[in-house]
Amino acid sequence: MAFDWKKEAKAPDRDVYKLTIVNNLSVIQGLISLKVQSDHVFLHLIESAPFNKGNQKVYAGVPGNLVAYACKLSFQRGCDGYVMFIAKTKLIDHYTKVLGATHIGAQRMVINTTAALKLTDKYYPKK
Repeated sequence: MAFDWKKEAKAPDRDVYKLTIVNNLSVIQGLISLKVQSDHVFLHLIESAPFNKGNQKVYAGVPGNLVAYACKLSFQRGCDGYVMFIAKTKLIDHYTKVLGATHIGAQRMVINTTAALKLTDKYYPKK
């Protein structure tokens, strides 16, 4: 992993969540670091496991699944699905297309209620 997740998990104002698969809870597929604000969830870091990156990845959609979880948490905490993050410049167009995020200036992006509903419906379908 590229980020120092132990340090991130110790940050008092952040929560780190892991993505695993049902039949193998011991293997982490990806990680996300979030902070719940008064009106949105701020996404600090997100990372797929090394084996879920590139053309030979084991599972596609790990980042989307993690972002969908942030949206779900935002709905649960009364923030209407809003998620904000700082994007790497070269990924702004990608996040607009794939996540439905809106570029709001500089490198700041936001996922609004409509986009959040699409993501949560995709990754957390109602049964």
